[in-house]
Amino acid sequence: MTKKQILLINDLAGYGKVATAAMLPILSYMGLPVYNLPTALVSNTLDYGKFNIMETTDYMEGVFPVWKQLGFSFDAIATGFICSVRQARMVASYCREQAASGTTIFVDPIMGDEGKLYNGVTPERVECMREMVEVAHLIFPNHTEAAYLTDTPYKEEGVTPQEARQLLDALLAIGTRSALITSIKVDGQPSVVGYNHADNEYFCLPYNEIPVHFPGTGDMFSAILIGHLLNDKSLKQSTREAMDALSRLIEANRENEDKNRGIPVEKYLNLL
Repeated sequence: MTKKQILLINDLAGYGKVATAAMLPILSYMGLPVYNLPTALVSNTLDYGKFNIMETTDYMEGVFPVWKQLGFSFDAIATGFICSVRQARMVASYCREQAASGTTIFVDPIMGDEGKLYNGVTPERVECMREMVEVAHLIFPNHTEAAYLTDTPYKEEGVTPQEARQLLDALLAIGTRSALITSIKVDGQPSVVGYNHADNEYFCLPYNEIPVHFPGTGDMFSAILIGHLLNDKSLKQSTREAMDALSRLIEANRENEDKNRGIPVEKYLNLL
């Protein structure tokens, strides 16, 4: 059986396992042909405090017509970090065209965390990210991003099960077919909540938080999740397996001296 081909539209870090550098080895290990289109070239993970970044929007603008002329197509597209309003609109337009031909669109609306937007993310960028959500088959924002996308107040203490469902419904109202919300406390318990349009199921999957921070863990979660989905597992099962695999990766690396570089995932692919 031919494996499903996936295109990653995300930034590429020269030093550190985040974004494309974290997702590509995982998806490849899971048997999927992976292609990539960098939204930015970044010198290193931002956790080091100093970095150099080059937006690649002009390059991307020239890529899409070439791919169209060559007849390239993908079974799935996964989008991540988007640098600018212009880039967001370009990527949304491309995803909309591809979705019309049967491509599955996964969107990680990377904008913020812990109740606030990342530096440089403007309200206009939030609006453009809603355009990405409109064309998506599945999105997986964290609690902060879900709140901004839906104009819902962020509650640091967490939400009730009913509020979690209302937040999911608000995301679905923007246009995505299915949705997950990661890193959200439900009745005080860290959880991932979701809705799967294929079977009209809402679910809540709790987890135990490991008190250590690595950049790129969200990207690794996304890659494992998508890998299982493209290998025909259900959304709920794929989510649980991605959560458990990520916990194993973090636990195996929690004593690493330089956590800013992320998890050296190639050494631990057997834990997936």
